[in-house]
Amino acid sequence: MAIDTATSTAPLPQPPTAPRLSGRDKLVLFVLCAAQFMVALDFSVLNVALPVLGPDLGMSTSALQWAVTAFALPSGGFLLLFGRIGDLYGRRRIFLSGLALFGAASLLATFAWDPASFLAGRALQGMGAAAIVPTGMSLLTTTFPEGPQRDKAIGISGTLMSLGFTVGMVAGGVLTDALGWRSTMGLLTLFAVLVLPLAPGLLPESRTPDRPRLDVPGAVTVTGGLLALIYALSTAAEVGFGRADVLVTLVAGLALLAAFGYVESRSAQPLVSLPMLRRRTIAWGNVGGLVTFSMMSTIVFVLTLYLQEVLHLSAFETGLVFGVQGVLSVVAGAYTPKVVGRFGARRTLVGSLVGQGVLIASLLQIGTGGASVWLATAGVSLASAFHLGAIISYGLTVTSGVPNEEQGLATGLVTSTQQVGITVGIPLLGVLATTSTDLLTGVHTVIALDAAIVLVAAALVALGLRTKRG
Repeated sequence: MAIDTATSTAPLPQPPTAPRLSGRDKLVLFVLCAAQFMVALDFSVLNVALPVLGPDLGMSTSALQWAVTAFALPSGGFLLLFGRIGDLYGRRRIFLSGLALFGAASLLATFAWDPASFLAGRALQGMGAAAIVPTGMSLLTTTFPEGPQRDKAIGISGTLMSLGFTVGMVAGGVLTDALGWRSTMGLLTLFAVLVLPLAPGLLPESRTPDRPRLDVPGAVTVTGGLLALIYALSTAAEVGFGRADVLVTLVAGLALLAAFGYVESRSAQPLVSLPMLRRRTIAWGNVGGLVTFSMMSTIVFVLTLYLQEVLHLSAFETGLVFGVQGVLSVVAGAYTPKVVGRFGARRTLVGSLVGQGVLIASLLQIGTGGASVWLATAGVSLASAFHLGAIISYGLTVTSGVPNEEQGLATGLVTSTQQVGITVGIPLLGVLATTSTDLLTGVHTVIALDAAIVLVAAALVALGLRTKRG
């Protein structure tokens, strides 16, 4: 039987390559990522400036926690609400409004003349961030189609958010030493001034076409519940769980969130679709996101204490350690979309959680010797690389397959998970280090529990996201 050599030697068909981003697409991505970077920067840039800020504004040491809490409360509490408002009335409109509010609030915080004006600026920054983050993510996922383009866009966005947190820790120390604490808020003002003029002409408007009514009871219960829960956890990080206001707001927050679930089950047009929350990708993807954020923020917190209190590094030297962490996060962000393209978002999420947990466990070897600083640098930097992989892959897992009219809701859940994750880890685990009679022993305890939680979560997410074979 003759063989058709022309047919047998013909090259195999290649899978279609992802279309390249146009110049306009790159500018849209730049605007959205710059705004997300600005918000991430705000989470950490002020931390090292607090000891200087307090005496300058006349704030007591016990009141300094409000410099962080005043931002965290509205930024976490209003995320779902603003994400849904963006779906209904225009994501671009809400994004631009949030950006303008954030810039004006940063300017107020820069020139604050007393504690009240400063905390008002911080609270308004949080409101602006609550509008920017979910609508910015929704604009990103609706602008870039699902597949390689969206994978790349979310990878860049996730990298810059992680890098923003790290850069904030380093830049905060440098700016405070060189120009004073007000320069940290001035930096945020500059970001807003640079991004805001570019956004109106570049960003497309998008919204849900049928314009349903806003679920007011759902909005009230979920916003109140998140505000109460974040307040309780943020305050507990400073004073513990024994104080009356912490216990009352913790119980109230949980009760309001339970009421929110009941309201949504009976609402004709719910703020959060309960069938959406029952999707495995959304439920287990957000579990992975909650764990990776909460446990990584806890490790950064306890290592900051360890490096300065046990190894006696200066604030600048400690910043350099986390600078290495930031560099590896950038590298991980560049390669994670390729890993997702080969193995899928679900497998990448599980593998990233396993890597994060194993490398956190390696930090149990740190002690008082001179080599410990190198071990701490390597361990936290490599763990952060896997953490970045988890951030990107959980965002893709949660938003994949979600219709455009529900992208604001899905990304609101993603960003709420981020905020709650950043808030919850330190009061739940970090307090074990700060209250321990021996700091190094407390740090080891936190590291062991942290690693165990991440590895258990990786196993649960793997089971929850497993695909059924026919």
